[in-house]
This record gives sequence, structure tokens and C-alpha cells, in this order.
Amino acid sequence: QVQLVESGGGSVQAGGSLRLSCKCLSSDVEIDAWEWYRQDPGENRALVARASADSSTVYADSVKGRFTISRDNAKRTSYLQMNSLKPEDTAAYYCLGEVLDRGFKYEIWGQGTQVTVSS
Repeated sequence: QVQLVESGGGSVQAGGSLRLSCKCLSSDVEIDAWEWYRQDPGENRALVARASADSSTVYADSVKGRFTISRDNAKRTSYLQMNSLKPEDTAAYYCLGEVLDRGFKYEIWGQGTQVTVSS
């Protein structure tokens, strides 16, 4: 069973930084694209950043210039570097991997990690 495991969340003061990691534990599949979402209580998950297979990236307007998504294919891991954090960045963050598995393509979510930014 393919599984994504997230780490790196926590509490930080405004202006601080955090780096989230999302690792694919299965060595039998490839991750085509990585995405990071965030979700406030009672809200839908919103796309924060995407890193495609060709390493092109897309960011939500609210995080452009502050967040950076990256990927390490050898480690099957994606990172979300978050700088200049603001209280409004407080949310649960989820990674999503577009998995390529023996000719099939599907999506897998990580378990989520909480980020809390205090003013």
C-alpha cells in the first residue's frame, strides 16, 4: 500500500519559517507531481503549491514569494519551505502525490500536519 508521511509542522511566531516534508514510503512507484494543500476548520482544502514532473511549479497568490515547493526524486520526498509566515497561514497542511504505479495513475494524500503561526 502506497503511503505518504508528512513531518515538519509546528508552532512559530509571525515572520518565522518552517519546512514541511512529505515522503513516499513505497519504492515500487513513482510520484509524477507533488502538491501541497491547506485546510482551515470548516473549509475545503485549498491548493498552496504544485511541483510537476518537469519541475515546473505553481503557487497560490497568497504564498508567492514566501513559500517554495521542491522535490527530491531519489528520496521520493517533497518539501514545502515556508518563510515569512503570517497568522493567516495557520492551517492543517496536506501533501498529495500523483502516483504512477504499473501503468496506473492515482492520487494519495498524506496524513496532514498542523501549522500554527502566532502574532
